[in-house]
Amino acid sequence: MERLLINDLGRHNAPLMAELQARVRAVLESGWYILGTQGAEFEKAFAAYCGTAHCLGVANGTDALELALRALGVAPGDQVATDANAGGYSTTAILAAGASPVFVDIEDATMTMDPAALAAMLGRGVRAVIATHLYGRMADMPAILRASGGVPVIEDCAQAHGATLHGRPAGSWGAAGCFSFYPTKNLGAAGDGGAIVTGDAALAPRIRALRQYGWTSKYAAVVPRGRNSRLDEIQAAVLRVKARYLRQWNARRRAIAGLYNEALSGAGLGLPAVAPDSYVAHLYVLRCAARGRLRSALRCAGCGSEVHYPTPDYRQESLGGVAADPLLPVTERCCAEVLSLPCFPELRDEEVIAGARAVKLWAQSADIGGQA
Repeated sequence: MERLLINDLGRHNAPLMAELQARVRAVLESGWYILGTQGAEFEKAFAAYCGTAHCLGVANGTDALELALRALGVAPGDQVATDANAGGYSTTAILAAGASPVFVDIEDATMTMDPAALAAMLGRGVRAVIATHLYGRMADMPAILRASGGVPVIEDCAQAHGATLHGRPAGSWGAAGCFSFYPTKNLGAAGDGGAIVTGDAALAPRIRALRQYGWTSKYAAVVPRGRNSRLDEIQAAVLRVKARYLRQWNARRRAIAGLYNEALSGAGLGLPAVAPDSYVAHLYVLRCAARGRLRSALRCAGCGSEVHYPTPDYRQESLGGVAADPLLPVTERCCAEVLSLPCFPELRDEEVIAGARAVKLWAQSADIGGQA
């Protein structure tokens, strides 16, 4: 088959190009590029979408996590619990806030934070928790909040725009929800962008100040440890256009995941559960103990693949000595097995089936089903 990309932003944006260009041109002609009406309108709409009272646009998703930690009072020397299998973004934010990460193992079925493992850790003086909704699947927020014992929980929603659990949207469960609008996200901008949502009337003004030098009014730097992190007007304008399509895009992503699962049934691979609301299929991630061989076969077949994510945070070379090397057997196993297949809303059924066929042909030739 022709080369099938893991993601194709050209195809994704093409139907909206005329409107996107018009909105960007209008911003350029307005002469107002930072903290203007586009950003304010997007914040209002996205807060309502997430079921929260407040939304504060920031420069990117990692900044969102860092500023949420700072707004909650996390200070240098504090410990923050997080998962280690989600690409290192929460760990980067924890370190940027001056705190130290402590890593929690994950559940095998969902690959999100294990509430029991979190509960066992909290006696060590953890100041906050960052729980990641991974691959578009919401973590078990009711159980995580119970396990946290009152320690504030930040939701990393960068891969879960529009997901809901028990009718409550991602971002509305914890003290704050942090989003990335990186272009490949379910709701992506034309560059970097992020946001923090919260229902806490005391937390919101602290975040608003922290994203702009700690100002409470112009040139009055009051809140300590502020910085410059703002969602610009062009990105806000792009997001306002795209937000109208998020529900239908998420529905298509789920349909693609379901089609993969149907086509790969019996192949002897670990397949993701397709939940109706709590899973928005940001990535379609299967599990295979012989991942390297499968990737080679897919490459020969013209099907793209990626590994999200191969290395637990605590094993990254740049983090050597930052945190103790924990014993997290489920994290280790998942990082060694996960493999992402192409999954974006414009993917055609026949492309999904062709990609799945390449996977299944390899699995049959390798007798993966017989080994399972």
